[in-house]
Amino acid sequence: IAMVEKKTFSISELSQEFDVTTRSIRFYEDQGLLKPRRRGQTRIFSTKDRVRLKLILRGKRMGFTLAETRELFDLWDETLTGNEKQLLKMLEILDGRKAMLEQQKNDIAQAEMEIDTAEARCREALAELQKKKKQQAPANDEARQTAEN
Repeated sequence: IAMVEKKTFSISELSQEFDVTTRSIRFYEDQGLLKPRRRGQTRIFSTKDRVRLKLILRGKRMGFTLAETRELFDLWDETLTGNEKQLLKMLEILDGRKAMLEQQKNDIAQAEMEIDTAEARCREALAELQKKKKQQAPANDEARQTAEN
């Protein structure tokens, strides 16, 4: 039976499917992002929990905080299908994320320029040192020959 056809999942099944530790899944549960039912000590995750775990992990990759993810889940839970308020919030978060990434790209470009400048200066200084060394070598040879005579 494929994972998507199943109606319920164990913590270890979700852990394997999404390549996360069971500890991470329990943490998301502690944070109120997942709400599995219980059968004794056993957690029983629904398809809704499975989708939420997928969204949590996707959000994490995109740089969303767990608080932002929780806020989106809460907005979604206010209605059965989500709403304009949730979509506007999502767009606001995405705009913020894009602006942050743009700033990081600019910061990286600036750092690369500074590294290139420093590298060029080092190479010039090294070439200058090597040039002086070569000029001194013949002078040292002459001095040695003069001293030997």
